[in-house]
Amino acid sequence: MALIYIIEDDDSIREIEELALINAGHKVLGFSCAKDFYDKMNDVIPDLCLVDIMLPDESGNEIVKKLRKNPETKKLPVIMVTAKTTELDLVRGIEDGADDYIKKPFSVMELISRVKALLRRTQAEDIKELRLDELVINNEKHEVTISGNHVELTYKEYEFLSFLVLNKGIVLNRDTIMEQVWGADYEGESRTIDMHVKTLRQKLGDYGSRIKTVRNVGYVIE
Repeated sequence: MALIYIIEDDDSIREIEELALINAGHKVLGFSCAKDFYDKMNDVIPDLCLVDIMLPDESGNEIVKKLRKNPETKKLPVIMVTAKTTELDLVRGIEDGADDYIKKPFSVMELISRVKALLRRTQAEDIKELRLDELVINNEKHEVTISGNHVELTYKEYEFLSFLVLNKGIVLNRDTIMEQVWGADYEGESRTIDMHVKTLRQKLGDYGSRIKTVRNVGYVIE
């Protein structure tokens, strides 16, 4: 269960968000303006924030900028909720420090999925090191070694391998992999998973054979 703050001045939208996240097992507090949000932040810092861009006293972009400048909230997961859908608006939100964004109108399932994905990702990043025998994933240095030898991986190969090792012994279906590694809104071909498995198997040598294909389901690392 995570503590989530919602900053949204539209009462009906905020109530929908609160109810959806409470039903998903989270503790939720809602605020209609930036001032009330800041007051509560002085008491308790949440696990994640949903921030609307258009607020009566301060824009969501400015809120995110302030959060990123504060050492205590620099890494706080933030999802921006916006009715602005131009590419420039969305890019600006990410550049200001948001981890993800949701366009209005959105479905309850999309909201829950995005929150779940971001919480998983940030929790995994807090783990400094992942191990599979002599295979070591160092998240502080963002590097992979096998028996002390460096393995050169692309950004997505690194994320994919980390997700497999984090869930070692668990069969991961293709939809879960796509959502957690490539993002819920990824529109590319699902064959990208197979291509990354192929290159990982080649680059990891003997450890590559430990990535097993589970027919009609997905993949598991053993």
